[in-house]
This record gives sequence, C-alpha cells and structure tokens, in this order.
Amino acid sequence: MRIDLISIFPEFFDVLDLSLIGKAQREGLLSLHRHQLRDFSFDKHRSVDDTPTGGGAGMVMKPEPWALALEHVLTQRQAPEASAADQPSTLIIPTPAGEVLTQRTAQELAQAQHLVFAPGRFEGIDQRLMDWAPEHFQVRPMSIGDYVLNGGESAVVVMVEAITRLIPGVLGNPESLAEESHADGLLEYPVYTKPARWRGLEVPEILLSGDHAKIGAWRAQQQDIRTRKLRPDLWAKHVVAREQNLA
Repeated sequence: MRIDLISIFPEFFDVLDLSLIGKAQREGLLSLHRHQLRDFSFDKHRSVDDTPTGGGAGMVMKPEPWALALEHVLTQRQAPEASAADQPSTLIIPTPAGEVLTQRTAQELAQAQHLVFAPGRFEGIDQRLMDWAPEHFQVRPMSIGDYVLNGGESAVVVMVEAITRLIPGVLGNPESLAEESHADGLLEYPVYTKPARWRGLEVPEILLSGDHAKIGAWRAQQQDIRTRKLRPDLWAKHVVAREQNLA
C-alpha cells in the first residue's frame, strides 16, 4: 500500500515511523510519503489560506494549492501500485461532516492500493476542492468522533494506524486481530498476566485451569458483559445484527 500525507506540518507524521508501522515500511509492506502543502503555493509568502467569502471568523484553506498537491501525488503513483487493475486512489479528508471511522471501515480501507490524506486547518478547505476531487479520486470525508481538533493531522495519524495494522504481515501475530475489541462488534474480554495475585487482586481462577474450552466460553461471556455495561450502543447494534443473521 502507498500512503501520501499532505499537510502544512508534514513533520507531524514522523510518529508513523515508529513501532509496527515503521517496521512495515522498512519491510516493504507499506510506503509512506509526506508532502509540504506550501510547496504548491507560489506567492512570496507561500500562503495557503485566505479570508472566508461572505465574512466570518478565521481563515479558509485555498483550493488551488490542494489541487496542485493532489495532482502531483497522482503522478507519483507508479507501477506496480498503479497496476492494480483500475482501482482509483482514495482521498480521505478529515472533517466533522464525514462518516465516522469504524473497524469495518478500517478493514475496507486496508484493502486499498493507494490512500491520500488531506488534513485541513483553520476553518477548513474551500468546498470547491471537495466538488473537484471526485473527478480524480474516490473521495471519503471521514471523522474520528464528534469533537473538533486544531487540525486534521491528529485524526490522520489515528486513521493510518487503524488501517495499516490490518495489512497482512504488519502485526506479528495475526490471530490478535480476531480477538481484539470491535473485531466482531463487541469489546474485548479483560486480559491478565503474571503474577496470579497482585496487591490483593487475583486473576480469575478459570484462566489458571488450563481448560481452553472453558476459558474460551468465559472470554465470550465477558465480551457480552463488558459490551452491555460499557458500550450499550454497540450491544444494541450487535443484537440487531445477530437477529438478522438468525432470520
């Protein structure tokens, strides 16, 4: 997978060179490219924003630097990345107005060959960029939650980590993907390690039994209990999906 990150703060994404994502890049499972948006602005101040048309507070990012940057990114996509049939590049624009990122969405995007992230700043990007982009990309406006950040870079880091960890080979033990929270619509069961007794608190006895069938049943029960208690919204969706599958 190739990922292009465009920002006025491309160094924000240096964190993605760490840990498993950094290792995935070194092993050739993932190629990650940063671009400075100001390189596509040609006035003496390299400005990428202007006052909002119609008045109002703040500044709005101009569409032309973004369009030039995105066109540049498309020219950089080379074979074999571009040879994956006719799959278009996917442009993800962080915005509170976008679809909320879920585990299912991350699984879908992990199948893509080319993702481009365009995190805005200030009051956002001129709407005309969103109107222009579908001619060149599969556009996915996306949110990580119902709150506002100073810029979209933090959201991009979250999205990239959620997506790339699902690429085959990125995680050392792929079985962990099947057991973690949200993999099946439920929260993960509680986990423990040694020692069996710590500060007066003990590991549940069933986990020390060695009976893997009983341990599996206990963990499944704990998933139900934790999801009902901590995320009733997820539990309600799970119940509906289960009833539909049984119908």
